[in-house]
This record gives sequence, C-alpha cells and structure tokens, in this order.
Amino acid sequence: MFRRSTLLRTVCKLLPAAMLAVCVPVLSAQDLAATVLYQTGMVSVADGGFFKALSAGSSVKPKQLIITGADGYARFQVSDGSTFEVFQNSRVMFRETTGDWKHLINILMGRIKVFVQHAPGIPNPNNVTSPTAVVSVRGTVFDVVVEDEDGTTFVTVDEGQVAVRNLTAPGNPAILNPGESIRVIRGQALLGRQIDRGNIIRKALQVTRDAIYQAGLGRQGGTRGTGGVTGPGSSGQGDKTKDGTTGTTTGTGTPPEPTGTPPPPI
Repeated sequence: MFRRSTLLRTVCKLLPAAMLAVCVPVLSAQDLAATVLYQTGMVSVADGGFFKALSAGSSVKPKQLIITGADGYARFQVSDGSTFEVFQNSRVMFRETTGDWKHLINILMGRIKVFVQHAPGIPNPNNVTSPTAVVSVRGTVFDVVVEDEDGTTFVTVDEGQVAVRNLTAPGNPAILNPGESIRVIRGQALLGRQIDRGNIIRKALQVTRDAIYQAGLGRQGGTRGTGGVTGPGSSGQGDKTKDGTTGTTTGTGTPPEPTGTPPPPI
C-alpha cells in the first residue's frame, strides 16, 4: 500500500511537468505564426511544393512563402501585435531564419508595409531583409519595395527610425527618419547624400495603398463577377496544385469576396 501511494504521488508530480513539456512547443509555434487579418484578390502560401489560398483567419508558419497575384493584397498580424501588409505581385518569405524572432520578413519581390508595435519607451527590435538590404527597426512604420530581379530595394519611413544596410557592399548603414527614403543598389555603398528627404514617392505609395483599401470596400459592397482561377496565388477554394505545374484551371464559379475588415487608410 505504501509503495502504491508513493507511486501515485510521484505520477501526480510528474504529470504537470510532462504536460508543460508537450504544450510549450505548441505555444511557441503559435507565437511564431502570422494571422491573416484581411485579404483580397489572389493571395496564397507555398509550403512543401504546394500552393494554398489564404483568407481572413488563416495562419502562416515560419519559412512559408507568401505569394500575391496582380490583384492580391493581405494584412497579417504577429503575436506582439505588429502587422505587415503584402501588396500585389509580391513574394515574401515569413520568418526565414530559424530561431530568430527578430527576423520578420525576407521580401524577394514586390512591396510590403510594416507596422512594428512597442510599449512606450521599450524597443521592439525587428529586421526585414531583401536581396540587397537589411532594414533594422525599433518600433516604426515603413515601406520596403524590391523593384527588380537584381534586388534593387527602396525603403521609405512614415514613423520612427530605421537603419538600412547594403548586404552587397561595404559601408556604414544609412539612418532614415520620418519622410526620408533611400534606394539600395547591388554593389553600391550607401552614402548620406543618397537619402531623399522629399515626400513625393512616399505619398505615391500611400495613394496606392488607399486605392487598394477603396477597391476592397467596393468589392464588399458591389456585385460579384463570374469566372475563377485556381492555382498558385488564387483565392479560390481547394486550389492546391503541385509546384511546377503548367497552366491554370478555369471554372464558372464565383470568385470569393474579400474577407476580414479592410485596413483603414493612414
């Protein structure tokens, strides 16, 4: 009887520890994921050679590639409250570096807008990379555009401050403040005089974002079109296709409406 009681107490003590060991990896995976807040047009995620459509409420795991079509746009949120937007014709790798929570995005092509959240007086270090640049932030709002296949990267800041470094050339990083921008070119060192303190391009980027917002509202309130496309980047249902296949599959169904609440223009 004594041995049985001792065994029972031991099991009771070890059970919580065992449950914690099982739960911790699950919680960590959830913390690392990004959730779709709003989606319109063709937005997909590529993983393991397959493409899967994303919609509001979907999750994106680390090392998954986010792909948008010519009409695609989506806004994502991570566990600390920070958000990022992926615009049309973009290729974005989410949390590409294993174990590095600070590496938020590697943008391969297209445009993103990042909103890094932080408590007053407490920095929230994050970085965004491209084929040519590293953008380091401490809580800010900024755009990153990869303009061509050579990786030319344009960075502009709305709020806060970012440090931009050229991965392909030696030299000190450029510090950008609100309203400033810089273009990072492969093999060319960054110079202070390259910083553009005008707002023309930044305003143009904002106009594009506002137009997408208005288009999203129009789709929610307007009539639906006909026809649909399934395949990479599609927002149709059941569009899993093996990577590398040629052509697309067309149908006579109705394309889905944007899901979620559109982001307010800022």
